[in-house]
Amino acid sequence: MSFDLDRRAFLAAALGATALGSVRPARAQSVATSAKIVIIGAGAAGSSLANRLAARLDGAEITIIDARKRHLYQPGFTLIAAGLKPAGYSVSDTGNWLPRSVNWIEEGAAEIDPEAKTVTTDTGTQVSYDYLVVAAGLKLNYDQIEGMDVSLIGKDGIGSVYASPEAAEATWREMDRFTDEGGVGLFTRPATEMKCAGAPLKYTFLTDDYARRKGNRGKTEIVYAAHSKSLFGVPIVNEKVRMLYGERGFDTRYEHVMKAIDPGRKVATFATPEGDEDIPFDFTNIIPPMSAPDVVRNSPLPWADKWVGQGYVEVDQYTLRHNRYPDVFAAGDVAGVPKGKTAASAKWQVPVVEDQLVAQIAGQEGTETYNGYTSCPLITRVGRAMLIEFDYKNNLVPSFPGVIAPLEELWVSWLMKEIALKATYNAMLRGRA
Repeated sequence: MSFDLDRRAFLAAALGATALGSVRPARAQSVATSAKIVIIGAGAAGSSLANRLAARLDGAEITIIDARKRHLYQPGFTLIAAGLKPAGYSVSDTGNWLPRSVNWIEEGAAEIDPEAKTVTTDTGTQVSYDYLVVAAGLKLNYDQIEGMDVSLIGKDGIGSVYASPEAAEATWREMDRFTDEGGVGLFTRPATEMKCAGAPLKYTFLTDDYARRKGNRGKTEIVYAAHSKSLFGVPIVNEKVRMLYGERGFDTRYEHVMKAIDPGRKVATFATPEGDEDIPFDFTNIIPPMSAPDVVRNSPLPWADKWVGQGYVEVDQYTLRHNRYPDVFAAGDVAGVPKGKTAASAKWQVPVVEDQLVAQIAGQEGTETYNGYTSCPLITRVGRAMLIEFDYKNNLVPSFPGVIAPLEELWVSWLMKEIALKATYNAMLRGRA
């Protein structure tokens, strides 16, 4: 037993350095400046950047704007919804991750004026900046599904992993009941951009696995409603998932986008090329449409011709600098780039923003660029996962070539998700990874 525990600890430590991509330490040299830097959002990208800039800039006035008292470790939501972790596993205090030298305004951002170079908070406080970093995350638009509300999560077979740790825990209770009783399990994803596009796939796999472990798979039907003609945006990964879905007997329905739900009747309505279609369910994991937060979407910062109506910040995909406002950057889920809505993506984006911003302050050219690196430990059953890593060109970019095959269901890939990832995430928040 002690050998097994030691082996797990050793592997967790060894893999932690790469669970969010290779560790890249913050640069040691500092730059003297009196620049005013405002960061909107104290999530993974915002907190990490605040720590890195505080260590890198001597004399800068750094302000972070975010009303959220709780910091949520979102990669843990799937584990909570699988009954493997309690809700508290993903909860910590926002202030614990911020450096003391940073001014934290505990309010939401209400307006961004890139011409006047100001951000106005919910209470009307106006904050001026020389440089702005938008790291505001995403907005979950449950109200765009007719009949859906977060208050329904955990009732009448309705689950939703994304809403909060508590919602993930309530989803687990419904999934646990469903895999005891059987019936139709209905799984979806929205037609919008979304954070961690592998999450809907993971939870479908996990539900199937629990039903099998309980000996009840024969009593269940698993229906996956894909929003497009594929299951995953990277073709080689899509083919692998398609094969696994077929092997496990899932009923995959393509080009189905949920538009309404009737909790009383336990029926969901989907828009399809042939018209609306009703699908009954006994359990469903609802993934809502997502967009940039309203303060970003309603500002001059979004793309006008890409992701129309979703509000993602118009930045160069390599430098993460705004195309029209050179003193504005974006990082994390809100950045309008073709890939990169995972914690691993934020980990790789933040050093690029740091390098480009500090170089601009120093009157130089930045050298770091973001290649679209995105990582998804794609769980396929409890104890097994595929470590999927890819870039803008849909190339697989494994951190352990020849050691961990990205398209194989491996225990070591599961270990990275269950044990190693959180430690690396926390190091990222501190600006140390």
